[in-house]
Amino acid sequence: MAKEKLVAIKEADLKNNCPECFNQDLKLTFFQKHTYGTFFHKTTNEVSNQIVCRKCSSMIYPVKWTDDIERMFDYYQKTATPEPKSSKPTFIFYLLLLVLIALVAAGVYFYLGGTIEF
Repeated sequence: MAKEKLVAIKEADLKNNCPECFNQDLKLTFFQKHTYGTFFHKTTNEVSNQIVCRKCSSMIYPVKWTDDIERMFDYYQKTATPEPKSSKPTFIFYLLLLVLIALVAAGVYFYLGGTIEF
């Protein structure tokens, strides 16, 4: 089973008023989803976000956004550049590949009678 992890790619401090406590200390964070499997680590194009008030620790959902918060969100969304979609093999993948190549080579060696003449 692959593990999923959200990696922060951009954080910004907003000076807009919180809709809950009217404090001016909001934090906007953009996350990119990474999947860690046994044989591959994958970076996806999936980007999510959250806005949290640092004073009352409440999540600010898009329903409660003011026009100012929405404007700032649109600006920072343009500046948040995610990593390109990629897939990288792990050490276990390379180890398994090496063992398979060695098994095939040993099978061919023994199939040919164990003697190789040049």
